[in-house]
Amino acid sequence: MKKIIPLFLFALLGFPIVASAETAVTPEAVLESVDMVWIMIAAFLVFFMHAGFAMVESGFTRSKNALNILMKNFMTVSIASVLYFVVGYGIMFGTSGGGIIGLDGFLLSGQEDQIGFFVFQAVFAATCATIISGAVAERMKLSSYLLLTVLMTGFIYPVVGHWVWGGGWLSELGFVDFAGSTVVHLTGALGAIVTVMFLGPRLGKYNGKNVNVIPGHNIPLGALGVFILWFGWFGFNGGSTLAADPSLIPAVIATTLLSASGGVIGSALFSYAKFKQIDASLTLNGALAGLVGITAGTANVSPVGAIVIGLLAGVILVEAVQFLDRVARIDDPVGAIAVHGVCGIWGTIAVGFFSVEGGLFYGDGFALLGIQALGVLAVIAWTMTATAVAVLAIKAASGTIRVSRQEEISGLDFAEHGSTAYESSRSIFNENPGADSDFGVGLLHRLDRLDSQPKPKSTHKTAQ
Repeated sequence: MKKIIPLFLFALLGFPIVASAETAVTPEAVLESVDMVWIMIAAFLVFFMHAGFAMVESGFTRSKNALNILMKNFMTVSIASVLYFVVGYGIMFGTSGGGIIGLDGFLLSGQEDQIGFFVFQAVFAATCATIISGAVAERMKLSSYLLLTVLMTGFIYPVVGHWVWGGGWLSELGFVDFAGSTVVHLTGALGAIVTVMFLGPRLGKYNGKNVNVIPGHNIPLGALGVFILWFGWFGFNGGSTLAADPSLIPAVIATTLLSASGGVIGSALFSYAKFKQIDASLTLNGALAGLVGITAGTANVSPVGAIVIGLLAGVILVEAVQFLDRVARIDDPVGAIAVHGVCGIWGTIAVGFFSVEGGLFYGDGFALLGIQALGVLAVIAWTMTATAVAVLAIKAASGTIRVSRQEEISGLDFAEHGSTAYESSRSIFNENPGADSDFGVGLLHRLDRLDSQPKPKSTHKTAQ
């Protein structure tokens, strides 16, 4: 028996060797396999970014809404994956209808050999949708948010993707968005700003002329989310090469790293100049500003250009958060609109200045800059209009997209899920089961009074 077992194992190990010897292995087949492995690794990294979004959003909002935010992020990536398979991929990469929309490839029909590429693009679609999650946090109905996610991932986002990456009219003009500053980030942020305008601010955010701070409950958790997003972004940008190109991937990774670092430095220095101290939350999120800023031109700019783009993105972030919060009075709990929207515009336009081929600073005139600006304006017009129609339709069907006043005060964890993220928070409502109703009503009244009291003025806020 002792001799038989080793012989049996040797036969098992030797079988695939013999079988593979009968199959011709060509350099092209090996290269194709390596390319696919790289794209799949990149897809895993982008998928992991959703953990980062969940940590940033929950850390930078109040503990009573943490579970709701986690559920939104899980539901977003799940709905987006299925819906993008059913219809989104076909609209984005199907045969072009006049450069506007894809007409076939639904359910990957006729595209079965592109299933790896589909996986990579599906996690991008989910990333676009989850940007809205942070901006509408703490007051939007879960059902309304999920319906908006369906429309965003199934139609609004794929149309933009077709224009730029699916052979549509913008790609034919020469519009450059290598990994999605406009396609992913600006589109998501535009959907967010329209929805937030319909929702209105959180209770207690604005009191007359006062702008009150509503601090997040766990900044270390948010910081962990930023690091996860930074890590995943190497796959986000690096995987967009769509091939294991040894000459291109290191350059893309380098510009991604340098721009993110520039964003941190830029936001830190500018916040110090503005507030006389380095603001921790803005500095942490300066990394995301730099990452969004470089995503469009990561393969087209030099390392020095990437640093400049990141530095300026960090400065733009601070000013954009201040403007949206204090002047426009758009209540975005995590600053997603500033990071993904304003910095997404900056990153797309920056290609027209810093691209080593066609950029204004390299002596190639204003042509590319004009195309980039046109693309941004077109995406703004389409996404804001389509999202407004979508939100109006959802509102008409459900009556309202916002939770009630009492639900917002008690927290969406309790209102939407009947549970909470933290035991200490749950015990407030269940300390005395026999007196739940009276105790709960009294607590809501006390919270309501506290909510109406003026809070310290905020000089800054967090950003996703």
